[in-house]
Amino acid sequence: MLIDLTATLTPETPGVSWESAKDLERDGWNARLLHLYSHSGTHMDAPRHFGCSHEIGTTIDELPLETFLGPARVIHLDVSAGELLQPVHLGELAADFVPGQALLLHTGWAAHRGNLEVFRNQLPRVSVELARWCVEKKVRVLGVEPPSVADVNDLAEVTKIHEILLSGGVTIVEGLINLDQLPGEVEFTLGAFPLKIEGGDGSPCRAFAHLNSY
Repeated sequence: MLIDLTATLTPETPGVSWESAKDLERDGWNARLLHLYSHSGTHMDAPRHFGCSHEIGTTIDELPLETFLGPARVIHLDVSAGELLQPVHLGELAADFVPGQALLLHTGWAAHRGNLEVFRNQLPRVSVELARWCVEKKVRVLGVEPPSVADVNDLAEVTKIHEILLSGGVTIVEGLINLDQLPGEVEFTLGAFPLKIEGGDGSPCRAFAHLNSY
């Protein structure tokens, strides 16, 4: 079974707009000219996003394909607005986690996508301790529902958390949806494929889960 984890890009998505480039009746085919912020919608952060580097790749086009497809686990959390997520939130998953897996944090925050004030400004945040845990445990990808892993209105915090993760080889995917449909007790396969943009700091991506045992 495949589960789509990607939010649809629309003209209402922050950082997204388009215009007609070709018209079927006028030109013989349809085409759009897209204007995309590199961190719009469901997207992936490369180390360059915060001026970091790592041996696996610094820019989005340098990241290996193995980053984009592999085993994953999800943790279902009941959290408050603005809550700092700690390693203790992972419960038994912390002991069961296998290096190289992706870790998806389901907080229910995707339900707030229609309210930008809440979705962007009151999001649950990854703590320094959890970010360091992810590096120590060799998390391949850290995926979250909010548009950021940290408070976007606190430059020091958002920089610190991104630097720990991205410098530590943890690729970040933000803006995921449908994490409530994933089983918390078993491993599944996560795919998250960005555009291959030369020198890119990030890119919108198509993310999905393949439930291996279904």
